[in-house]
Amino acid sequence: MTLMETESGCSGGDGGELDAVVSACVLGGFSEASESRALLSSLPDVHGDMMASESTTERFLGETDIHRCFHFVLEWMLNIILDIVRSEKSPPSLVHLSFKFLYIICKVRGYKIFMQLFPHEVADVQPVLDLLTRQDPKDSETWETRYMLLLWLSMTCLIPFDLYRLDGHLESDSGQAREPIMDRILAIAKSYLLVSDCSRDAASVLISKFMTRPDVKQKHLGDFLDWNLTTISQTSDQSMRDIMVLDGALQSLAKLYKHGKRDDLLQYAPTILQCLEQKQLSESSQAMLRKLCVKLIQRLGLTFLKPRLAAWRYQRGNRSLAANLSMSQSAIVAAAVTPEAQVQKQEEDYDIPEDVETVIEQLLVGLKDKETIVRWSAAKGIGRVTGRLPKELADEVVGSVLDCFSFQETDNAWHGGCLALAELGRRGLLLPSRLTDVVPLIVKSLTYEEKRGACSVGSNVRDAACYVCWSFARAYEPKELKPFVTDIASALLITTVFDRDVNCRRAASVSSVGTFPHGIDILTAADYFAVGNLTNCYLNISVYIAGFPEYTKAMIDHLAAMKINHWDGVIRELATKALHNLTPQAPDYMAATVLPQLLPVAVGIDLHGRHGAILACAEITHALYKLGLQTDRGFCGELMRPAMCSLIEKLSLSKMPFKGDPVIAGWQELIDDTIKTLHLFSSGLKDSIMAAVVSALSALCEEYYQADTGQADSDMQEALVSQYIEGLKSPQMLARCGSALALGCLPTFMIHGKVMQILEGLQQMCALSQKEGTFTEARRDAVRAVAQVCVKAGVCAQGSSDSSLCSENVAEVYGVLLDSMTDYTTDSRGDVGAWVREAAMSSLMEVTLQVAGDAPEILSADLVKCTMCCLAQQSAEKIDRSRAHAGSIFLRLLHSTEPAVPHIPHREELLNIFPLETATSLNWNAPSQAFRYITKLLGLPQYQRHTLLGITVSVGGITQSTVEFSSQWLFDYLRGIQGDATAMTQFGDTLLIIFRDNLRNDRVSIPFLKMLNQMLANGCFEIFATQENHPFCVELLNLCKEFKKTKCISKLRACTAVFCGLVQFQGEVKKKVLSQLLMLLCHHFPVVRKTTASQMYETMLTYDDVADAEVLDDVMTVLSDTNWESDLATVRTHRNQLCDWLGVPRPQVIAKVTK
Repeated sequence: MTLMETESGCSGGDGGELDAVVSACVLGGFSEASESRALLSSLPDVHGDMMASESTTERFLGETDIHRCFHFVLEWMLNIILDIVRSEKSPPSLVHLSFKFLYIICKVRGYKIFMQLFPHEVADVQPVLDLLTRQDPKDSETWETRYMLLLWLSMTCLIPFDLYRLDGHLESDSGQAREPIMDRILAIAKSYLLVSDCSRDAASVLISKFMTRPDVKQKHLGDFLDWNLTTISQTSDQSMRDIMVLDGALQSLAKLYKHGKRDDLLQYAPTILQCLEQKQLSESSQAMLRKLCVKLIQRLGLTFLKPRLAAWRYQRGNRSLAANLSMSQSAIVAAAVTPEAQVQKQEEDYDIPEDVETVIEQLLVGLKDKETIVRWSAAKGIGRVTGRLPKELADEVVGSVLDCFSFQETDNAWHGGCLALAELGRRGLLLPSRLTDVVPLIVKSLTYEEKRGACSVGSNVRDAACYVCWSFARAYEPKELKPFVTDIASALLITTVFDRDVNCRRAASVSSVGTFPHGIDILTAADYFAVGNLTNCYLNISVYIAGFPEYTKAMIDHLAAMKINHWDGVIRELATKALHNLTPQAPDYMAATVLPQLLPVAVGIDLHGRHGAILACAEITHALYKLGLQTDRGFCGELMRPAMCSLIEKLSLSKMPFKGDPVIAGWQELIDDTIKTLHLFSSGLKDSIMAAVVSALSALCEEYYQADTGQADSDMQEALVSQYIEGLKSPQMLARCGSALALGCLPTFMIHGKVMQILEGLQQMCALSQKEGTFTEARRDAVRAVAQVCVKAGVCAQGSSDSSLCSENVAEVYGVLLDSMTDYTTDSRGDVGAWVREAAMSSLMEVTLQVAGDAPEILSADLVKCTMCCLAQQSAEKIDRSRAHAGSIFLRLLHSTEPAVPHIPHREELLNIFPLETATSLNWNAPSQAFRYITKLLGLPQYQRHTLLGITVSVGGITQSTVEFSSQWLFDYLRGIQGDATAMTQFGDTLLIIFRDNLRNDRVSIPFLKMLNQMLANGCFEIFATQENHPFCVELLNLCKEFKKTKCISKLRACTAVFCGLVQFQGEVKKKVLSQLLMLLCHHFPVVRKTTASQMYETMLTYDDVADAEVLDDVMTVLSDTNWESDLATVRTHRNQLCDWLGVPRPQVIAKVTK
């Protein structure tokens, strides 16, 4: 609709269609165009009402602030407003309001771009001039009108005809002579150069366009410059009025010398420069006047010098990408060097006026100004003027800039010097031969900081130094910077991680220099966002960067020299903690060099230095102490611990005669210490170390902890079992894992009489950690240990629960394993509960086969049913690995004959569905194969609920292949039972049970709603739709209504889609569904309202019996045209109208009762 309103109307042809598509794509980003159009169209109605005008202006400001990039939008806005301005019926108040809106639009892209959109035909000159003449320059309420008219007049001055041709007969009807248009424009421009509002800026633009016309400059350029210089000479900067006058005069001269031709202006430049010297504006207290003075002086300097590119400048490649790509590397290098003869010839042609020296001197003074805007303008002037000088003179300018980097100079001079060097480097005016002088100064600037009272200055210097590095990296070939890369990179990285100001850290992080060592890795870790947190920089990123030996000592030296004595206490404390963290990177350097340097500072006279040095000494000493304790757990420990465990295992298997020897206690201590300290080893080696420990412990117990054959040493048994059960409560994840695996690896005689104690310890750890959602890996290993303990203890139907798996504890064991099958813990790594579920599946298979073989009578039908149903559910879920694991175990138990598992529900039907060959041919990882078989379990009553629960998560998931094939085979099954009312009723009841049980479980409820929406859309419940108020529909509606207070957007969207699908059912339920949808149209989340309206619109198109035919078009129009994201009061009116049309009672707002 927006497209139709904004297109100019292209009819037919491929080009028109392409333009329409392009316009549609672009306008998709400006959905509020219709609202902006409405606001502009309302101007004639609101201009007389102050409150309405202000409200409309505020709304329009919001619209334009959001969309600052749409150039095409500006054009139609401009046209609408100019139509109002040009209308003779528009009163002055409407004209002023229109120009105010025009000024708001002008700010979107700036006046330089916007003024080009003004119409500038010959017919526009007189009306604009007349309208501007009627304005009151002293009216502070209408300055926007004058500003925009001056810009418009500036554009009309570009017409290519002499202005005298527009004068016609200069005698008016009364016989009095009329003033020529040229004189009128000049008078207006002069008058507005002296005002105090923004019209002064527009007047200077007008001067730059008007005075550079060929016909005007012949008659008025000299006189205007005389008037301007007289104005400058006769005013001072002591009063606000004079400051504004000086501002206008300087602006007009600066813009005039920017846009005018050198041949026309050169003759006046010495006089203007002399006037500025006499005025001594560089000493003015007004920063804006000093900036304009510097800007004007640099343009005078450019006028003195002929416009040419210095032949001696350094060039890297070409300005054209195509040319760069077409040139060989050798050609590019050759192009960077201009032949000496050519340089000499061009420099002989140079004629440098004496006034240029004055210009450069003034610009160098501007580099030291106290205001940044003045220094920045001076730096750009230095770059521009130097580009037109001979090589020798340009080198003298560079030398003068380098004089700014003296410790006798202020931070302002250092900042200005950095900006100038960046400009010179960026323009190729800083030759590589000068880098040996420049780079040390830039390195100093990157850490420049001067204490002033209770704080310091220098952040702007460091920021500008980063800009210099950025410009150098892009201006020079890598080979030119290669000798300096290490120094620059070290300084930049120190600023990146240790600077106090976030702006400097971020500037340094993006100012990469060429190919500095390990650049990509470091920039990935220390990117723009990562360096935003100061603590993270000091304590984490610094450790990573210091891991590269090129930067280690530089970072440590910087902390010790400049940060532990910093004026900010937070920086001092972070610096000492950083030294603590960096000590492992260079312990010898810390002990032999850094600590001796800190000790004199710790007893010095500087309070900050003493404080930081004492803290640093403490932190470094503590770090060295911890490093000494962990020496065997470092690289050596990672090699030696597994080797020692392997030695213990092999010596035990070799039955070495050490029984009763104290060395056994040492071996046991090594094993126990390794389990407790696993978290201190490298993550990649922890699994191998743990496996070595478990193997060593098992062999050690088997050989040396038997008092008699098959009988454990009671003391060691009690000690080890108690110790490892207590380890299951450790706060360290890996200590829990190691303790669980240790319990699982103990030989049979070591767990005899302790089975229940071990199982209870494992069960408690699993239950508590699963409830808290922590220690997932420990639960996985504990579940594995449960099966290991049960298999080693053996099965005896009438045995003791402390010694074997028997009728007394089999239910408890299955309870632990079946509970673990419901572990769906998630964290930043995803569904980590899958590890526990897969371990539980394997453990169930091992225990079930063990029990089925030794004592099948204790394996009850309920336990087998729960096991098979849980495996069926996992076989239908969305994770391929877990589904394949569950499916293979399901078939293993089903087809097992020695032993055969008793009491498997529907065994015969299952064998028909899964013949023996499927155990090897069926690829459970492939959704296209797995769901073809698993959906057949829906026809088996005892498997239906669990299978449907697993399929629900797959159909409502996000993996395309899983969603596609699971839904395909589910709908295939449903089509097969469409004619069976009993089967459909049973299926519907199972759906409701799953929905009811998981209302508060987002893992199931959201995919369930998505699956249900697909079912409704595919007509899976047509058998219910023919009956009015079918119980399935009524109960489903009641359950969906439970979500109306949720704040989960995805759940509300899914629920809305289900409501729309329920519209197909007949009876009172349809009215209730429509009532719910209409209430969602006034939901407090705008996105929910918009989604509901869109889906209701689609529903109206799908089902033609939702609304009466006579109101259907009205309903569709309201749903599509209403902005449902506007305020509630507005949308509620439209919603209530829909209620009336659809015959649904209007929802009533319930007021909150305050106590």
